[in-house]
Amino acid sequence: MSFFDTSLEFLKGVGPQRAALLQKELKLFTFGDLIQHYPFRYEDRTRFYSLREVNELMPFIQVKGKITDIELIGDKFKRRLVAYFTDGEGEIELVWFQGINWVMQKVKPNVDYVVFGKPSRYGSKLSMAHPEIDVLTEKSEKGGYLQPVYPLTDKLRNRYIDNKFIIKLQQDLLKAAIAHIRETLPASIVQQQKLIGKKEAIINIHFPRNNEWLLSAQRRLKFEELFFVQLQLIKLKLVRQGKFKGMVFSDTTILTQFYKEHLPFDLTNAQKKVVREIYTDMKSGKQMNRLLQGDVGSGKTIVAFISILLAIGGDAQAALMAPTEILAQQHYANLKKYADKMGIPIALLTGSVKKSARKPIHEQLQDGTLKILIGTHALLEEEVKFKKLGLAIIDEQHRFGVAQRSKLWQKNADFYPHVLVMTATPIPRTLAMTLYGDLEISVIDELPKGRKPIKTTHRFDSHRLQVNGFIKTQLDAGRQIYIVYPLIEESEKLDLKHLMDGYESIARAFQEVPISIVHGQMKPEAKDYEMARFVKGETKIMVATTVIEVGVDVPNASVMVIESAQRFGLSQLHQLRGRVGRGAEQSYCILMTDHKLSAESKTRIETMVRTNNGFEIAETDLKLRGPGDLMGTQQSGALDLLIADLGKDGELLQQAREAAQLVLEKDPLLQQPENRLILQQIESIKKAAVNWSRIS
Repeated sequence: MSFFDTSLEFLKGVGPQRAALLQKELKLFTFGDLIQHYPFRYEDRTRFYSLREVNELMPFIQVKGKITDIELIGDKFKRRLVAYFTDGEGEIELVWFQGINWVMQKVKPNVDYVVFGKPSRYGSKLSMAHPEIDVLTEKSEKGGYLQPVYPLTDKLRNRYIDNKFIIKLQQDLLKAAIAHIRETLPASIVQQQKLIGKKEAIINIHFPRNNEWLLSAQRRLKFEELFFVQLQLIKLKLVRQGKFKGMVFSDTTILTQFYKEHLPFDLTNAQKKVVREIYTDMKSGKQMNRLLQGDVGSGKTIVAFISILLAIGGDAQAALMAPTEILAQQHYANLKKYADKMGIPIALLTGSVKKSARKPIHEQLQDGTLKILIGTHALLEEEVKFKKLGLAIIDEQHRFGVAQRSKLWQKNADFYPHVLVMTATPIPRTLAMTLYGDLEISVIDELPKGRKPIKTTHRFDSHRLQVNGFIKTQLDAGRQIYIVYPLIEESEKLDLKHLMDGYESIARAFQEVPISIVHGQMKPEAKDYEMARFVKGETKIMVATTVIEVGVDVPNASVMVIESAQRFGLSQLHQLRGRVGRGAEQSYCILMTDHKLSAESKTRIETMVRTNNGFEIAETDLKLRGPGDLMGTQQSGALDLLIADLGKDGELLQQAREAAQLVLEKDPLLQQPENRLILQQIESIKKAAVNWSRIS
């Protein structure tokens, strides 16, 4: 067992009870965990201020001087302790509202103290509430350091495990650990990236000599963390490319026929670029694993069909799997138009397809006459067997687990099909490189010709009458309208009331207009029935909760009203907005809020009004919410980062990925002497850990 695997209870001052608390509250089990429990900010103790220059606009500052007098003011609940503090040049009041008895025992007049806190002003007097106060020592008189502040919980503070206590633990641990910290990156990378050594980085992340050293320590540890995450992802990719041969699809006869005779419009340059990337993969002899990102309405479906034609041209079959029945039906309807023109057999398989109708599908799949199968999870069932599955397309992949995807790959005995994963959720580049770093990534980043960008406006509830007037003009022009209400997690009942109140006021405002209503508590059949009425144009207004977020395609719907828009995340707002703008008409999105908006809500709403670019929106979202939230779950542990931040460290991530790629291109098995350190690091980490930068 290595030094860093030692249980925390064996560190001086910890013991079994505190170890159990640190384990429960901060997930710190070993010496290695504690030494990688990095500070989240630093207090500037580099200088002492004279009280003459102190004002209430300053952040936390440090002063030294004496207490001249102490008094208790007020009674019972309004008691406060005030100490009058001077450095000979000015005076400040130190005030405590809690822990008064403890402070009275500790603080004495005419002793030299160092005081640290945030100055504020009451009337003409400067004061500092609940400052840190320590007796002045020879060491503290020098000042000159940045004090780390560590993440803590209230429960720990209540048990006297405060920042000072953690600082003391880190100091004791570092003394013992220094001899055991070894370099984990080859000298060539350290020099090339201008990094400081691992030992210096660990010391200076906890107790930085100065600001420059702190920045160097952060950069070194972030780079290393991102380097090892990328190394693992690229390694996975290389192993798969080496191991899994792909079928070679280079015959473009059918594809050329489609281009000449049936392609309904010119492809955009972005679509052409993506088709080229896919074609290169499918004829390379290696198994394709490609992520296709494109905003709602950017034309991913036609690219999917072109990829399918490549597989069929190579005498193979293709499958497309979508997360919901409605999406599967929509893909089927869209692709069937093209398939019928080309005389290619296509079928739909979902949970609601009757048994009698499934039998011929299964038979035609096995004898190879059925070329394209569209469906939901039903495609994964045992009895669904292909003669030769050449291409598997997965739509909105974040809704399927890895295990489900791999079932689809295993439909062939001798080889894996090519895999194309499609998503309309724009993923920021930094996140895509980390979550999907083992996939090749293609992006469609322009809208088809003739599509007008959606106009987005922000309106307050007080503008309700104008908004209704605008809706009326759109209805008179023959358009359809979505009105979406948020789901408020705490209470289903509250949601329904919110939705029903809204429905009633809309029904009153538009008495002649047929309205559909859809919410999460309806049975699936009822939901589908209402959706279908809206799709057919039998109803003109759709009142719904966010269940309509993915996939419903109604070209005639031109207005999306989002109620209480401040309650939605940015990517969700963008997804909802993408439900309109499917036709050639000008479409509109109206964000309704009340006047009380937090700073973050304002940023979200302003971003939506300013831009239609999904990637820009995703980048802003990442900065606001952090990566874990963005993907719904901390997917696959790739985001289990200790110090790097995907929202802010994009450039460093790019450098780390390039460095990792370079290493593996030259030495895929990491057998050369200069890569010995990397290999040692990977082997010393438990196989389960995704983040190979951990100390172990």
